[in-house]
Amino acid sequence: MGRWHHYSTGRHTVNTDSLPLLLLTIIYRGRVIRSQRKSGGIFRSHTHLNKNPAKLRNYDYAERNGYIRGIVKEIIHDAGRGAPLALVAFRDPYRYKIRTETFIATEGMYTGQFVYCGKRSALNVGNVLPLSSLPEGTIVCNVEEKAGDRGTLARTSGNYVTIIGHDADGKVTRIRMPSGAKKTVPSTARATVGIVAGGGRIDKPLLKAGRAHHKFRVKRNSWPKTRGVAMNPVDHPHGGGNHQHIGHASTVSRFAPSGQKAGLIAARRTGLIRGTVGKVKND
Repeated sequence: MGRWHHYSTGRHTVNTDSLPLLLLTIIYRGRVIRSQRKSGGIFRSHTHLNKNPAKLRNYDYAERNGYIRGIVKEIIHDAGRGAPLALVAFRDPYRYKIRTETFIATEGMYTGQFVYCGKRSALNVGNVLPLSSLPEGTIVCNVEEKAGDRGTLARTSGNYVTIIGHDADGKVTRIRMPSGAKKTVPSTARATVGIVAGGGRIDKPLLKAGRAHHKFRVKRNSWPKTRGVAMNPVDHPHGGGNHQHIGHASTVSRFAPSGQKAGLIAARRTGLIRGTVGKVKND
């Protein structure tokens, strides 16, 4: 039987017989990095702050064959969303009832404006039309990926989608996304004419930690973030050193163990992209 020793860290005792196994466990345990989400709570989205889901109308007979008119009652702010929302009141075509829909507001929209939704609507800012009814070069937002999904593309403030062209059969429309990528969607998918309101929101710097606190408080638990180079070496692969530096290549193999995956994981290339921007010489 091994000897028992008292350590100054507490009143617990450690049996020396189990010491090699204890050291082996400590050596091979590794570090727990942030991406592994160990000892973290379950994030609950702050949906109780949201006003309403921003969606288009249900794709009914009135929109497929004609149009329906609504009026903008109010433009509201939704917590955690950069773009304002517009409350549009429609008269139900099937019941004696007024239904209020929550649209994503476009630039230039105002209270009291008439909004027309349907195949035969006019090409005006704020109206909702199928892509087949829009000419090439039209700028739209809140575009559907499939007809009837009530809008999924280009919904954030200042974003828009450009219509490139239509298929000869009239079934598919090619669009340019806000990222510059090109995508094909069904021509029966609907879109709102115009640009999402609230553009230029990210041009103004936050400047203060307090503003960042209020910004992310209504969004998600993603702030503040401690940099890996500011940590101790036991907490992160980039930690430690007499000054803040990574100390080795930041690229990591795709097949690296979990505690080692920090930095540029399986990067094809690193550094600045050169040779794409030509220099203009002043004569």
